[in-house]
Amino acid sequence: MAVKKKTRPSAKRSAAKAAQKLTRYSKGEHIKVAPLHSPKPAMSIAELSTVRQEQSDAQLFDGAILAAPPQARLVYFGGALLTHVQVYNIFWGKKWSAAPGAGLAAKLNDFYKAILVSPLIDQLAEYSVTGQSIGHGSLIGSKVITANAPVGSVTDTTVRTRLKAWISARTVPANTPNTVYFIYLDPGIASIMGGSKSCSSYCGYHDAVGKVYYSVMPYPNCAGCLGGLAAFDALTGTSSHELCEAITDPVPGSGWYDDQNGEIGDICAWSFKTVASYTVQLEWSNVQNKCV
Repeated sequence: MAVKKKTRPSAKRSAAKAAQKLTRYSKGEHIKVAPLHSPKPAMSIAELSTVRQEQSDAQLFDGAILAAPPQARLVYFGGALLTHVQVYNIFWGKKWSAAPGAGLAAKLNDFYKAILVSPLIDQLAEYSVTGQSIGHGSLIGSKVITANAPVGSVTDTTVRTRLKAWISARTVPANTPNTVYFIYLDPGIASIMGGSKSCSSYCGYHDAVGKVYYSVMPYPNCAGCLGGLAAFDALTGTSSHELCEAITDPVPGSGWYDDQNGEIGDICAWSFKTVASYTVQLEWSNVQNKCV
């Protein structure tokens, strides 16, 4: 993920994380974004950890790329989980009402209908805790919103303001403890978060404003957010990344989190599999000690 992080236990605004963790972060910040695509080394995380430990100062000063973070381990910090996630899709812009945008929006809705009752959600059950058992979710609806559509770019502050206004005006359903709003932007609209920009530092992110959980999904109009995939496959891949993170860590850093490596999707970013005929990202499993 490119990063946005927060102060534990109060979830304040995150600062966008650079794909290879080169951005400066403040103490207590938490990663919460889908990173840009970068070539993957042909080694396991454990092997890469060993290689990293063996890198000499001379190699590092010569510009050697850091091999990989240490062995991953998600830890539960006591916060809320989305036990039966309710996804509401918001297609915000001028291009989702007619072809080809309308067709793509329909395909994304179908993706959620299938994936929210699939093995991708089943595998998250290992992160259930007392009183919060993770199970299947549902797509509770979607809406195209053209009013105040972004032009050129949109900041996270604006997204938060609009989302709260939509909820207040009943343009979208009121949030519940399980609701997450996925906000899809028009092609060509950049997301700005914490001083970072989509397609430069990240491909999507999730966050919380109070008890309202949301994810922002810029359209993948760059090589770093396509990763060699077709646009729809890149969208389902990054959407699944943010979905699983929103379920297991809805307020970034307060649910299941690894202080070294980030959230459940960060550890396995840009590694994919097919579930219910859709491209989804692998997610970290503490039980299996690998991306599955």
